[in-house]
Amino acid sequence: MPTGRCSSRGTAPHDEYRPVLPSGVPETVMSAPTVLVAGASGVVGQAAAAHFAALGGWRVIAVSRRAPRLPANLEVEHLPVDLADGAACARALGGVAGEVTHVVYAALHEKPGLVKGWRDPEQMQANLAMARNLFETLLAQRAPLRHVSLMQGTKAYGVHLHPVAVPAREDTPRDPHDNFYWLQEDYVRVRAAQAGFAFTILRPQLVFGDALGAAMNLIPVIGVHAALCAARGEAMAYPGGPSNILEATDARLLARALAWAAQSKAAHNQVFNVTNGDVFVWRNLWPGIADALGVTTAPDARRSLARDLPTREAEWQAVVRTHGLAAPPLAELLGESHHYADFCFGFHAREQPPPVIVSTIRIRQAGFHDCIDTAQMFRDWFARLRGQRVLPPLR
Repeated sequence: MPTGRCSSRGTAPHDEYRPVLPSGVPETVMSAPTVLVAGASGVVGQAAAAHFAALGGWRVIAVSRRAPRLPANLEVEHLPVDLADGAACARALGGVAGEVTHVVYAALHEKPGLVKGWRDPEQMQANLAMARNLFETLLAQRAPLRHVSLMQGTKAYGVHLHPVAVPAREDTPRDPHDNFYWLQEDYVRVRAAQAGFAFTILRPQLVFGDALGAAMNLIPVIGVHAALCAARGEAMAYPGGPSNILEATDARLLARALAWAAQSKAAHNQVFNVTNGDVFVWRNLWPGIADALGVTTAPDARRSLARDLPTREAEWQAVVRTHGLAAPPLAELLGESHHYADFCFGFHAREQPPPVIVSTIRIRQAGFHDCIDTAQMFRDWFARLRGQRVLPPLR
């Protein structure tokens, strides 16, 4: 299977995230660590691949069906792999599997419409099969695995099913509902014990980044919505229902947490919530989001972005032509994230939803202290998509 190479100019590496060799092993004996990022075109995987590559000292292999969108000059090898196909996975990874020391597993299978699939047993088994196909290929090739990072989220606490404790903590008993998180976690725990590698499970809440066509990334959705409002001469009203109190996780911060977890013994075989460090309410943030996008606001007007946005391809193409954008068609840009928008904005809610707050004490006590202001995070990501000519400059 041919590989692609993506590149980017990254920020200066943080000393605390430099690759660390096992104690007592001479550096001349060990080659540079190799991290395989599964799901590298998604919001988490794309940020992780970029961050590890920018650190220096890591070989980065990105595994995904679509190539990740990375800035220039980052050394990242891309393997186009469908993890659902076990035989194809074995063929594609056969040439590199024996060198992989670390895995960031951020691959995800979601059915069209998104939310209904969260309780679908078939979708759960598909996500388990994808993880098995990857790890069984690596272990069959005697990969020198040291560490695996596995992604979960606040659905681990049942946030999609019922109110959750405030704050939700990692040491509470497993929420009694079916979830592919549990299937993957149980599998990784068993294989880690057998093969001798460590693992870390991270649980972010509402991850934001610049990945396009993702299952759950609201940045492109809000940006497109703003551009279409501006094209019609409309203000951008908040489209959701009753607001609750939430937390966000910037994909850049999550990538730094993944790099820390890969090398910190305090993170090994642990489960951590990870968020930006503040809380937010959508309706309170909406004026700042509109300002960052160059549009005005209006009184709330409940609108289903899941229904509305797919019908406006012709309007979007007019925006692309007018501003000379390098943006894909709406279906490729949005992925399933317009359905996620309705869920996150509470479009279907009729009553005030309960707050969703998780404790991040455990990860801070273990040594990861980064934080990002959520209001500034939105400005950063919208500015980045404008710089990439995905979103138009509206002022």
